[in-house]
Formats: sequence, structure tokens, C-alpha cells
Amino acid sequence: MARMNRSSRLSNVFFTFLGAASVGLVVAVLAVAGVFDQPERIVREVPREAATPVSQPREAPGSVSEIYARTAPGVAFIRAEGAGGAGGTGSGFLIDGQGHIVTNDHVVESATTFTVRLGEDGDPLSAKLIGKDASTDVAVLEVDPKKISGETKPLQLASSADLRPGDAAIAIGSPFGLSGTVTTGIISALNRDITSPNGFPISGVLQTDAAINPGNSGGPLLDGQGRVIGVNSQIAASESRQSSGVGFAVPVDTVNEVVPQLLKDGEIDRAYLGVRTEPGESEDGAVVFAITPDSPVADTDLRPGDRILDLGGQAITEPGELADAVLDHKPGERVKLTFERNGDRRTIDVQLGTRPDQTVQG
Repeated sequence: MARMNRSSRLSNVFFTFLGAASVGLVVAVLAVAGVFDQPERIVREVPREAATPVSQPREAPGSVSEIYARTAPGVAFIRAEGAGGAGGTGSGFLIDGQGHIVTNDHVVESATTFTVRLGEDGDPLSAKLIGKDASTDVAVLEVDPKKISGETKPLQLASSADLRPGDAAIAIGSPFGLSGTVTTGIISALNRDITSPNGFPISGVLQTDAAINPGNSGGPLLDGQGRVIGVNSQIAASESRQSSGVGFAVPVDTVNEVVPQLLKDGEIDRAYLGVRTEPGESEDGAVVFAITPDSPVADTDLRPGDRILDLGGQAITEPGELADAVLDHKPGERVKLTFERNGDRRTIDVQLGTRPDQTVQG
């Protein structure tokens, strides 16, 4: 989550939670601080509470020291540099024997050259960017696998589908440039929504109290068996930028879906509707509060205040379901959209567009 540069400038880039899955305002800050000059995505307003299942505690996790010894050699310290020497640092982790390393999009954005060091004692390796996806804050770098020590093993990817609050969470990364740092905690909550670097929502996010600080971005969040369950991406902080013990990780199930596409094409085109919505006050659906100009629905009968109930045959009970329904389709597909206005149900035909690089204010 970090970028090193020995200047003392302070730069803040604000991202606002926009789009069809909007259930509340989340402001994320790419903060640059002190001697490390490390950008960090910081949530100033904590995401609105999502439903979290309650269950009995599981067995205690295995030895953290054993897990660290086994996995830390596969965790990367990443230096990303752009034109004029500007750049920063972050974390990542090895996922296969071909030299592919997963990190955050916001660690590599705007950079042109990359250096990776696996483990605390690894040699600096030149890396190239294979692909990145701002919509999920995931990116993939590649190093020459022949230059990786034979003792360095890829991290095992688990599934985030069966996680429960209270499960063990272990973060390894390079906070403030201190590579090989391990912190522990638990999964505090599930199914949070945070804002991606391009302003669209990332759903299904894991919340953890394992300490995450500038420099942890892109590093792995592990379970009690040392398997990757998420990619550390953002923290919630006070105005003084002190960590509050509330961190957010992109779930590994998202990584499992996105990375193969990045390895194949380098980028991902997603379907786009062009509305911003909010929950209904007393009824199911996604209530439109803004329509983006020149979007697929800009010239249709849909209006702010309408309550969207169905898209492409999928019932919509809240804004997150609308976002998911859109992403189940491909750009260019035609879908039926059903909405209600003053008790009157209407259906329109919409040709989905391609999600832009940044959200557009409606």
C-alpha cells in the first residue's frame, strides 16, 4: 500500500463511491506521507454495515511463526517508478511457477518500471506489468522464473466463500518499507463495499483488524493455514491518518476470477449501465438518483426516482444486486430493464455499454 520517495510532499486523491451499487458514501484517499512518500488508499467514512452471518468460533489457527516461515519467502516488496523518478512501493505475492506476482492496481498505476524482491533476502528482480484492473484494484507483474530461488514457493490460494467473522487473519507485507512484516488478527466482517481506484464499487470485501498500514497494499491476507484469502487494499483512518484497526482486503475469489483474464488479455472490459442508485426507503429495488450523460440509459424512459426491479431476468432487491446483474453480462448485450414509477411498472430495452476508465458524474 505504499510508495517510497524521499520528498516531503503531501498528495491526496479522493475517490467517491459511485455507481449502481451505491449503498452509502465511501471516500478513499491515496495518501502520500513523509519520507516514504507512500500512497495509501484510506477510507475516511466506514462502509455501511452489511449483513454478516453469525456462527460458532472455529478452532484456533496454526502457529503464526510456522505460517510466516513457510509463506514469507513468496511475499514481494515492490518498487514502482514512473517518469522523472517518481514512484512508490508496495507489496505483492507469488502465485505460480511462471513468475506471476499479484498486487494492487493502485501500487502500479502510472508507473513504467518495476523492481520486485521476494522475501527479505531475495535479490532485486526486474518485473514487467502483465495486466491491471482498476475496477477490482488487482494487477499482475511478472519476473523471470529462472531468477527465483528454488526454495521460494508460490502462495496457495484458498476460497473466500466460506469465511466467517472470527476466522484467523494474517497479513504479510512491507508497511512503511519494512519488508517481511507480519501482523495478526481476525476477519471482522464480510461483504463490505469499498471504492476502487476508478471510482466503481468493489463488493464482497473482507474487513480485518490485522494491522495494515501504508506499504501493505497488494500483500496477502492469509487464513489460519497460510492460504491467501484476500489482497490487502485499503484502511479506515481518522483525520490524523492513524490506523484504526479497520482494514479491507479484496477477496481471493475475486482474484481467482480476475487474474486469469489479466494473464490472457491484460485488461478486462465490463458491461456498463450508467446509473447511480441507492436503497429504497421501505421497498426492495435500486432507486435511481442520477443518470450519467451519454450512458446506455441516458436517452431511455428511465428517470431519477425510478425504482429498478429487474435486469435481464434477475430480480433486484438492493443496489449491489443491480451492479452484479450488470456485470453478469458483456458490453454490447441487450437486456430488459424493469422499473417502477408511481406504482406503474415499465420495461425498457437497453444495450449495455463498456465501463469507462473512471466514473462520470451524472
